[in-house]
Order: sequence, then structure tokens, then C-alpha cells
Amino acid sequence: MDANEIRVEIKSLLKDKNAVLLAHNYMRDEVQELADITGDSLALSIEAAETSADVIVFCGVHFMAESASILSPDKTVLLPRLDAGCPMADMVTVEGLLEMKAKHPGVPVVTYVNSSAAVKAQSDICCTSANAVKVVNSLSENELIFTPDRNLGRFVAKFATKTFHFWEGFCPTHERLKPEEVVRLRLEYPDAEFICHPECTPAVSALADQACSTSRMYEYCRKSLSKSFIIGTEMGILYRLKKENPEKEFILASPSLICPNMKLISLEDILAALKTMAPVVKVPEEVRIPAKLALDRMLAIPRD
Repeated sequence: MDANEIRVEIKSLLKDKNAVLLAHNYMRDEVQELADITGDSLALSIEAAETSADVIVFCGVHFMAESASILSPDKTVLLPRLDAGCPMADMVTVEGLLEMKAKHPGVPVVTYVNSSAAVKAQSDICCTSANAVKVVNSLSENELIFTPDRNLGRFVAKFATKTFHFWEGFCPTHERLKPEEVVRLRLEYPDAEFICHPECTPAVSALADQACSTSRMYEYCRKSLSKSFIIGTEMGILYRLKKENPEKEFILASPSLICPNMKLISLEDILAALKTMAPVVKVPEEVRIPAKLALDRMLAIPRD
């Protein structure tokens, strides 16, 4: 079966099973091309919850499928590759977080959505890379625990007059981007703007014209008068950037900006998941309810 036949069969099965196909911004190009909805992890889950679909096929990593299950407990959530994990999410455990909370009693826990459902369930409020500053500043307390991403946490701390206790987690892909790579490219492309994700190290973020979430990168590049951009995030974002801005140039800041986990899911995996209706990701109620509360608190904060 060739790629075109696979695409046709996937579309047919999606219709037959009343399923919606979601693809994260870092997925393979051909997966993003086929998806009903593309976006960042939480936005995808929110949009999927609002659809009439019975089945969510989540092309992303495990914590993202869990978020979909948290927000849509009555829908079947399929993750075509169960081994698609997130190293940063795996860096924080419930046991470790409970120990940290015991060291700082009464201090609220702000948890990045790039985390397991079990960790979210032990948190007071969640945040995304787009709203983290707003979430932190919404807290009445002057002290907080920020988990799991130390780089995002330190970026947020620049915009808040609060005491942070950072969990020392990080995204290995963004961590690999070095400041000297950015400096070299800026010399090579003097007219280009440098845009990076706040999961990059503070030394890299300090060089950026704009440090922001993937969703804001799309908006920024679309509106900017610049004609060339150095992009400091996972290479999968280039597919949509180039599609939306064919007249502009996008330069990946480093060849190391590729996440193996985000590239696992293939069209063949999606087809197999729809045929077998597996693997299913289902968050148990005793975890789902407190995890949803942390997400709901975040979603209750007014957006820009």
C-alpha cells in the first residue's frame, strides 16, 4: 500500500469511526498535512473536547494524549505509538514532587502542561509556555514551586516579582541549542530575526528578538515585516511556517533541533491505530479529577 492509499484509508476510517485526527506542531510533515487540527498540545485537547467526535487520534506524545483524556473522559483517545514519550515530563515524578512540597509547605505548585497526569494531579495550577507569566502573576502567594522545566521557569521569573523554587527538568531537544550557534547564524543572516522557544536555555533566550510558544511563533512570523527568521525550536514547526509564509525564509537554528519522540508516529501507525482501536490512553478518575482541577484553574484565567 503506497502513501496515497494509506491517506485515503485513514480518511475513510476517521469518518466511519467519527474520529478526529490531531497533530502537534512538531509532528512529521505528512502527519500535519493529514490532520484535522494542528497546534500545540493543550490547544489540541481543548479543541478536541469541543468536537462531536467519539474518538480522538492524538499524534503527539504520551502526556498530550493524557491531557485529551482528562478533558474528554467520554471519548476514546488513541495514541498511535505508546512509546512516544517526553523526556522532560519523565524528569518529574509524583514522589519527587511530594518531597519538594514537603520542603516548602503551603507553597503553590505551578506545573507546565508538559507533564504526566499524575504530576498535574499533585499541582495547584497548570500553565503553558504561552500563558505561564500570566498564570504565575495570577497567584496571590509570593512564592511558588515551578515544575518541571527550569528553562521556562527562569524565563517566566524575569516577568514576576516572586520567589521561585525550580524543578531541575528540561527539554533535551531545546537544551541542545547553543548560544554560539545562534551568534554564528546571526552573523551569516544579519537581516534575520531570531525567534526561540522559552524551553531553550536562558543564554539562548537572551539572544532572541522574540521568545514565545509555537502558536505565537506562527502569529509573529505572519505579522512581522521581516523576510527571514532563525527558528529556535523543534524542526517540525517549519512545515506550517513555510506553508503560511511562502515568501519568507526560515532557517533552523541548529540541526540538533529534532525530537526523536515527536517523529515516531507515521501514517502507517495512524492507520493501524484506527483499524485496531488501540493503543488507548485513559486517565483513571482518581487522577483525572484533580489533574483537571489544575487545568481548569489555568483555563479560568482570562486570555489576552
